[in-house]
Amino acid sequence: MSDIGAVLLRQVEPETAHRLAIRALATLPLPKPPADDPILRTTVAGLDLPNPVGLAAGLDKNGEALRGLSRLGFGFVECGSVTPLPQAGNPKPRLFRLSEDRAIINRMGFNNDGLEAFAARLDARPRHMVVGGNLGANKDTEDRAADYVLGLKRLAGRADYFTVNISSPNTPGLRALQGRAALDDLLGRVAEARSGPQPVFLKIAPDLSEAEIVMIVEAALAHRIDGLIVSNTTLERPASLKSGLAGEAGGLSGAPLRDLAQNALIHAATASEGRLPLIAVGGIASGADAWARIRAGASAIQVYSALIYEGPGLVAAIKRDLAARLRAEGFSTVSEAVSTGR
Repeated sequence: MSDIGAVLLRQVEPETAHRLAIRALATLPLPKPPADDPILRTTVAGLDLPNPVGLAAGLDKNGEALRGLSRLGFGFVECGSVTPLPQAGNPKPRLFRLSEDRAIINRMGFNNDGLEAFAARLDARPRHMVVGGNLGANKDTEDRAADYVLGLKRLAGRADYFTVNISSPNTPGLRALQGRAALDDLLGRVAEARSGPQPVFLKIAPDLSEAEIVMIVEAALAHRIDGLIVSNTTLERPASLKSGLAGEAGGLSGAPLRDLAQNALIHAATASEGRLPLIAVGGIASGADAWARIRAGASAIQVYSALIYEGPGLVAAIKRDLAARLRAEGFSTVSEAVSTGR
């Protein structure tokens, strides 16, 4: 899928455009990307990454487009969120472009084909790429922690890492799992269910206070979670928003999330003191944004909403910029630059 294709897709209703993009990535014979600059190779929680630029969850919810995504130059790709049982998600419309703000609001509600379809697609995935499985809970489940355990067990050996997503704002009550008692129960059961070397990350919301982030870091360390992904979409609506769609319910992502997500990352980096790898996501739309997150404490970054506005060429642009900045600052690896701006 080209940057021109991304421009054309922005003329189509958002959810229809999303489906068309997935279909194109699943079927078009995309060329193999050029080899990454060796300075970009890095390791995060034991994952050997050719570069630190990943795709955030939400684009490929069902693992349908992994072959095409493997040709876009990402260092790693996260699919999902996937729930044990298929579910339709929230009523449409549920996805909105705030073009004036270079932002997205979604209230999708974990719409996906379920674990069995997801597992089958991971069995057929390209083996040369690092793929993560983002785990969610069904809306009507009585035991949400059990849903995460089911996902972890069913996808064991199929995904290279797992993300426990407790920060989506679009499943009622899900973010309550970020409280200490519920978090201890969930992470304790996840720790018991782990059966392989694949790292497990925890994805948190950007709307947490500094004290709440400190608590989550300590809980993650206590239960041997391998890292945090900071952060998910926000329920906040900055006063700077210009779009008439700003009042739509759901999680806001894209450019307006940048400062909030960066602040959450800084709090997580301060609390973890290097004990917990961090992956930054939220409002990253350039090499400068990616570099700022790395300097603030992120070992890797993820993009999604910016791809809608910048096109898939954004991945190569960020990588070029990062490689140039590393050399200009005298670093020989990405890991050397982590937290150097704090």
